[in-house]
Amino acid sequence: MGQRTRLVLSRMLQALPALAGVVIVSFALTRMLPGDPAVYFAGPAATEQSIAQIRVAMGLDLSLPMQFLHYARDLLMGDLGNSLSTGQPVLEELARRLPASLELTLTALLLSCAIALPLGVTAAVHQGSWIDHACRALVTAGVSLPTFFTGIALIYVFYYLLGWSPAPLGRLDFVYLSPPDVTGFYVVDALMAGDFETAGGAMRQLILPASTLALFTLAPIARMARAAMLEALSSDYIRTARAAGLSQRKIVYFYAFQNAMLPVITTLGMVFSFTLGANVLVEKVFSWPGIGSYAVEALVVSDYAAVQGFVLAMAILFVALNLVIDIVYTLVDPRTRSTT
Repeated sequence: MGQRTRLVLSRMLQALPALAGVVIVSFALTRMLPGDPAVYFAGPAATEQSIAQIRVAMGLDLSLPMQFLHYARDLLMGDLGNSLSTGQPVLEELARRLPASLELTLTALLLSCAIALPLGVTAAVHQGSWIDHACRALVTAGVSLPTFFTGIALIYVFYYLLGWSPAPLGRLDFVYLSPPDVTGFYVVDALMAGDFETAGGAMRQLILPASTLALFTLAPIARMARAAMLEALSSDYIRTARAAGLSQRKIVYFYAFQNAMLPVITTLGMVFSFTLGANVLVEKVFSWPGIGSYAVEALVVSDYAAVQGFVLAMAILFVALNLVIDIVYTLVDPRTRSTT
């Protein structure tokens, strides 16, 4: 069994207690939400008797330990329950909405990395100069603004004032038809189908919300890239490379940058996690039909099954992401490559 296989199995086993803890905590917290789901489901004209009957049908008349045992049993069978607000299975709702959130999050991270990594490298190479100070001021300004404020400001400028952006009403304008569902990512699916017009429309809808999240994630990536590059540039092997007469460009982008990427890759896992959290606000601002907006709607009506399903889905995403980060780290780190 190879080292990477052992790593994957080890991380999966370590994740099981964490997932079990998430299930217990999410169940307990949802039961502390204000409001009674039975009252919401019964409607404003319901009588006490009908509400009591609904509570029995929903299993809310049982003790909390019995409710948890029933929930755990259904969970082991792959049943997350039905959403109170939509009446649809939570698993189907999450599977339908998750690609929208992932498309937004991954696009934002790609955009953020495309800006933050050059900024961090440039700031490190020109340490102490006006370029360094300008880069740090830029990334600090991006993270200092709340995501909902940044989103509203971008909508006001680029949609209301300039008219460059389409209306912030979801993933696709009403003039386009949804592409065939292959990956769930509208841009990718439209390109695979050869529908470049729909792909362009989906991309235009994606630009503003992705930019809002990218501005929020610029600071940690750029700061880590700058710090890692400064450490790499002060290393002995860099001084040896300079003494050997290698060009500054090769030293910076081949030797220093490759080694500086190791802590940046680790940081990306943390950034991805709180980007998914920031998605909740961004999706509401831009009417994006992802799992973040789904969770907000479920919280408003104390939809236990939907909230628990959302929390569990987020936990599984975090575990999967950390596993991917560990695997990528072993591929990039020359010390681990030499032992595999």
